Amino acid sequence: MANVLVTGGAGYIGSHACKVLAAAGFTPVTYDNLCTGWQDAVKFGPFAQGDLLDRARLDEVFREHQPVAVMHFAALSQVGESMSNPGLYWRNNVGGSLNLIEAAAEAGCLNFVFSSTCATYGEQDGVTLTEDSDQHPINAYGASKRAVEDILTNFELSHGMRHVIFRYFNVAGADPEGEVGEFHQPETHLIPLMLDAIDGRRDALTVFGTDYDTPDGTCIRDYVHVMDLVEAHVSGLKWLLDGREPRIFNLGTGSGFSVREVIDHSRAITNKAVPIVEGARRAGDCTKLVSGSDRAMSELGWNPGRSTLEAMITDAWRWHQSGHYDK
Repeated sequence: MANVLVTGGAGYIGSHACKVLAAAGFTPVTYDNLCTGWQDAVKFGPFAQGDLLDRARLDEVFREHQPVAVMHFAALSQVGESMSNPGLYWRNNVGGSLNLIEAAAEAGCLNFVFSSTCATYGEQDGVTLTEDSDQHPINAYGASKRAVEDILTNFELSHGMRHVIFRYFNVAGADPEGEVGEFHQPETHLIPLMLDAIDGRRDALTVFGTDYDTPDGTCIRDYVHVMDLVEAHVSGLKWLLDGREPRIFNLGTGSGFSVREVIDHSRAITNKAVPIVEGARRAGDCTKLVSGSDRAMSELGWNPGRSTLEAMITDAWRWHQSGHYDK
């Protein structure tokens, strides 16, 4: 089976990608420094511990495993932290990615699937974003991801490195079979924060802003099930291995959900109250942010069929109750 180097494969999205890669007949080789990932999540292929800033270690891993492609998830991703400490994000996300891309090019591994973000678009409130929307990132996280996209374009011209870039929105849910799931420290995502509040792991969920121009006053976001998301990444890998041209795809459903809708669905699914407190709006939060994904659907045949609130919350709740906190 062909090896695929998965950076960040011990993290939330990366571990799910490794599961789907293995099911598709590839051998995922996880490369992770365990800064935010968990070694227990590495279940579907070999593990090579290392940092993206360690070029010698990267070269060693490429020599040992000779991957046919790279699937690059590893990155720092907290927007607030990126605003207070931008140097950390430029050094890790851009410097580390450049090391990885140079190592891949030198090893002759010229197929590259990159996990980017809707944060490259910046503040474009209330519009359905497409791959051709203007990019104006407003924080170091989004800017660092945009910079890596540019690096890949440069290496396409200089080294023939072919890439697929995915820009996506709010990822939610967990592996329906319960082998891997979402677990961050600290946690910043709405659904796991809400489930923490439901089962008493935190006092309450804070709703940031209740005066938005939406039907219920809370902001609206596009949520994608993690399994739908990683299926798209595997389709992107196959796109490259079939010899097709570099491409950029948005991944979203085009119809977002408000914070209160997520809370209401969670209450119904868990049959438990959701303790909340109302807080002020956060700086930079848009009223509505959703993605058009027609390109991924038409060209990759992508179908985000599991990206319903019912499925995302049900799968996340099952994982939340699985005892992984006690491991």
